[in-house]
Amino acid sequence: MAILPDGRYIDDAPYEENENISAPDRPDLDAPNWKLVWRRFKRHKLGLISGLFLLIAYLMLPIAGFIAPYTPNERDAEHLYAPPQGIHLFHDGKYIGPHVFPTTAKADLENFRWVYSVDETRPMKLEFFCKRDSYNLFGLIETDRHLFCAPQGATVFLLGSDRLGRDVLSRILYGAQLSLTVGLIGITVSFILGIGFGSIAGYFGGKVDWVIQRSIEILRSLPELPLWLALSAAVPSHWGPVAVFFIISIILGILDWPGLARAVRSKFLSLREEEYVKAAEMMGAAPTRVIRHHLLPNFSSHLIASAMLSIPAMILGETALSFLGLGLRAPAVSWGVMLNDAQSLAAIEIYPWTATPMLMIILVVLAFNFLGDGLRDALDPYQN
Repeated sequence: MAILPDGRYIDDAPYEENENISAPDRPDLDAPNWKLVWRRFKRHKLGLISGLFLLIAYLMLPIAGFIAPYTPNERDAEHLYAPPQGIHLFHDGKYIGPHVFPTTAKADLENFRWVYSVDETRPMKLEFFCKRDSYNLFGLIETDRHLFCAPQGATVFLLGSDRLGRDVLSRILYGAQLSLTVGLIGITVSFILGIGFGSIAGYFGGKVDWVIQRSIEILRSLPELPLWLALSAAVPSHWGPVAVFFIISIILGILDWPGLARAVRSKFLSLREEEYVKAAEMMGAAPTRVIRHHLLPNFSSHLIASAMLSIPAMILGETALSFLGLGLRAPAVSWGVMLNDAQSLAAIEIYPWTATPMLMIILVVLAFNFLGDGLRDALDPYQN
């Protein structure tokens, strides 16, 4: 250790070139961008949990028929408005495996409701990988295998049954195939229109920008819900559920693009004056190449977060239309159609499990919002 004239201390030990300096708390500056994004995203616990929840939900969609113990429209006339049942493992202190108890319905004519009695002396084991009504696995392969089924003489309504004796859990699983998919189709249509028109307006400006902005203002001035109702009512009633589903998805996408188009336009107006954009133009790059390779990549973080936050709006739009009877209709199954069947407040008060799809909608919408917040923070280049 040496002492300088001003009284400061310095280390006079020889410097070793191969000395490793560890900095465990410092991010690797040479790490790829996706790894840095993942590190920031993992800090957002709600976003991470929401992403895992949505990933599991979407992975279950192709195999919903295998997981569901019943088909969506399978009825049991002897178990109308059956309450949720539990699966038990022990009986009389002994482990006998997963089983249920048979239930018997009786009409309460004084209170006008169904009352169910459980026979706890007769445990009935569940059947696994059993055969019931057929369905399409992955939408292509017809099969009749289910993960579990109720034994003969018993039922397995884990979330209860509705007014027609249909299993609520099975209908929720099948309904997710439409309710969760409508957001993906709608956001695809919205992004194609929003990014397309917003890019053109922001990059070219002038009269093109004026025409697009006036069109957006006209669309945004129209009341949203009455416009939804008018467009949905124009769908022919004789169309099949699949055709109605795609039309509803396209309608939701068409009505959602103006907000995204304005965001893209405002960003492009500032980015087109940057030096790297001017350099690309001077080198002869076509406008489409400048937009694709120089402008949109600098706006991708906002687009991803916007997509995550727009999908819930699509799901709520389909639910609202189906709830009002103007969207998907029976025999199609979606969460909105299920809520349409449970419109009676008196029925919900007596049989609250019929409103379970509402809880699923709340969970999915919250999950998308938390995931969008997490992605927005992780993709922000100014985050630490």
